[in-house]
Amino acid sequence: MPHLGSESSAQRQERKAKVELSPFPDSTDTRDSHLIIGGIDTTDLVEEWGTPLYLYDLATIRQRCRIYKKAVEQHYPGSARIAYASKAYLCTALAQIIQQEGLDLDVVSGGELHVAQQAGFPPHRIHYHGNGKTRSELAQALDAGIGTIVIDNQHEIESVSQLAAARGARIRAWLRVSPNVDAHTHRYCKTGILDSKFGFPISTGMAMQAIKATIRIPQIQLVGLHAHIGSQISETEPFVRTVEALVALGAEAQQLGLQLKELSPGGGLAIPYHPDSETPSIDDHVRDICTALVQSCEKAEISPPTLVLEPGRSLIGTAGVALYRVLARKEIPGVRTYVSVDGGIADNPRPALYQAAYTALLANKADRLPAELVTIAGRFCESGDVLVRDVNLARAEPGDIVAVPGSGAYQLSMSSNYNLVPRPAVVLVDNGKAHLIVRRETYRDLTRRDALLNLEET
Repeated sequence: MPHLGSESSAQRQERKAKVELSPFPDSTDTRDSHLIIGGIDTTDLVEEWGTPLYLYDLATIRQRCRIYKKAVEQHYPGSARIAYASKAYLCTALAQIIQQEGLDLDVVSGGELHVAQQAGFPPHRIHYHGNGKTRSELAQALDAGIGTIVIDNQHEIESVSQLAAARGARIRAWLRVSPNVDAHTHRYCKTGILDSKFGFPISTGMAMQAIKATIRIPQIQLVGLHAHIGSQISETEPFVRTVEALVALGAEAQQLGLQLKELSPGGGLAIPYHPDSETPSIDDHVRDICTALVQSCEKAEISPPTLVLEPGRSLIGTAGVALYRVLARKEIPGVRTYVSVDGGIADNPRPALYQAAYTALLANKADRLPAELVTIAGRFCESGDVLVRDVNLARAEPGDIVAVPGSGAYQLSMSSNYNLVPRPAVVLVDNGKAHLIVRRETYRDLTRRDALLNLEET
């Protein structure tokens, strides 16, 4: 890089713009003032498919899958698998990509399982998670020949054994346990503490009681232990403590006859939502987990089990970008300037739910330096419908295109039809080509489930 004093004004502007593209997908660039992702001008995408529009960069998805696979191959001496936590976002095309990359798939509902089946995903590579599986969903999973059921509570032990007995089947299972590890993240994203709806607590003895009960049931083949401590976790120490807790429990349970073949500390690694965000690299994250597992097994004098990591956000989040069109400006002197866009809380409820903070860029003015501090507000009838608070942008005018990076996880999967607004289209970009993978909803879709009444006037 040249000395800053030797740069021209144009070079400084180009360098500044490229630095600010760091939360965007790997293939992001600028050309002729426009934001380019996957070799395609994002303004061309919105001209063809409208806004709001979500795009996913195929190169970034594939790269994250391969980084995870390479990391476990390099850092873990035993067998290991990567499973995509599809609750982050799932559609048929994405399930196909995950299958092609050789990853397993986590599902948490009959709907996610159905999408996986529609994509032709091999059922033996699917793990069924969740604390509230219905009996019909468990039956659906067993009939599909799903690979692993992750049992979350006593009721599921009974339901799985009954359903398996009725089918003359024996089901591979993990037990989800709560290691009482407090991950430093939003309170709604903590799932491994004692006061959690998920899993059998270790510290109360409930986890060991569940193991004792399960290994006596002939219809259930208990092969592993699982924990998931939360989401958007930006340090590795909580994962290390989780691994240590799982190994200690597994070593104790092996004295009762448990054959600990598989162990999963879940997922939850954070992604950067801002250029200055500090998060561990995938490689460092995986290395620390693998090291902890090897050392814990040596200390407990047990054979290292197959390690299963379950990334969701860290695999898909950075690949996604939300594109909105500016509708209006509202300048309140001495208070705030609002820039209103045609999306908001219905396609991205995370700022309202988790106080999630994003950055943004004007896709049609991508190489312009920031000119004003604004708040990007959504179109929905809620005061809390704010997508990005206090972000530096080039001056935004009606018709401009706002691009919000880090939009690949937990936005579309949590989206709704609030105010009866149709949900956005989704486009996959790949080296100069764009593929529509989810069409935009129509008004007809909004009434498709309605039933008209034949009411007589009174």
